[in-house]
Amino acid sequence: MAVSDLIQQASARFGKNSSMVLRADQPTGEKPWEMFVTDEHTERYLSLRAGGDTDRGLVTGVLGGGGVMLFIVVMFIALIAQRWDLVPSMLWICVPMLIVPFLWETRRPLPLPILFNRRTREVYFDHDGELYHTPWDGIQALAGEFTLVGPHTGAMRNASLEVLVRRLGEPDNALLVSLGLPMGKTLQMQKGFWEWLRAYMDNGPWFDENGQRSESDVFVREMLSAHMKPTDFLPWRKQVIAEKKSASEGRNYLEWTDLVLYLGHLLFYPMNWLQEFTYNIAKRRSRNRWPQIVTERLQPDGP
Repeated sequence: MAVSDLIQQASARFGKNSSMVLRADQPTGEKPWEMFVTDEHTERYLSLRAGGDTDRGLVTGVLGGGGVMLFIVVMFIALIAQRWDLVPSMLWICVPMLIVPFLWETRRPLPLPILFNRRTREVYFDHDGELYHTPWDGIQALAGEFTLVGPHTGAMRNASLEVLVRRLGEPDNALLVSLGLPMGKTLQMQKGFWEWLRAYMDNGPWFDENGQRSESDVFVREMLSAHMKPTDFLPWRKQVIAEKKSASEGRNYLEWTDLVLYLGHLLFYPMNWLQEFTYNIAKRRSRNRWPQIVTERLQPDGP
């Protein structure tokens, strides 16, 4: 199938809804913003989660975190009741609860992300072990809105953003790759994300709210920090309590909700930390699956 036919067929899916073809050299008029799909934003490359296994590490977090909490409780009981004979038996239970799911989740490869190489101005995508890519200059993307109707949600407008990539060595073998889930997004939001990618590739790695090159990473870091990880909630709650204390001028500033939320985040912190740690280990192991041609080009002095 010709590339132009692929774009036309994809555009026909949207029917009378709004859709447009986006290109690297054509601004959309929107401000750049991030859509909570960035996995890594570095000076050399930007990676987007390709979907699938986004909850990797959850099993380790739940079982391992539960095992850690259980062991702490048993240690507390052993200290109070002087029942140190309980500790070895609990180790036989709690250690496998942590180690077994950790090994299982880290040894299974994660789906490789969509890579935007800023230095070589290329985009890479792995599809079932086959490398697809496209030069950034001349890239084509399709953004369009559609509506989903459900018995409980009613009509919900969504918008997708897909880029056209070609099989390495087979330019007629092309795919449209989705840059994140379309649910709950609008065409304006997807165009804003396209401007984020344009700003990174053309003016990056750091840029301001207008997409212009900046020596400071403040705007980019601020946008990326809006997508809070589960382990961020505990420090954020501490910050909220500290701000209330500063504004209270000595008066009673704590509410019962502050205490409940703080204790809740504290209770789940080990589980959240284990989940993120497991995901990061699995991600680092999966990087070795990229072909050599990609890993070489990702180096600062690569070809």
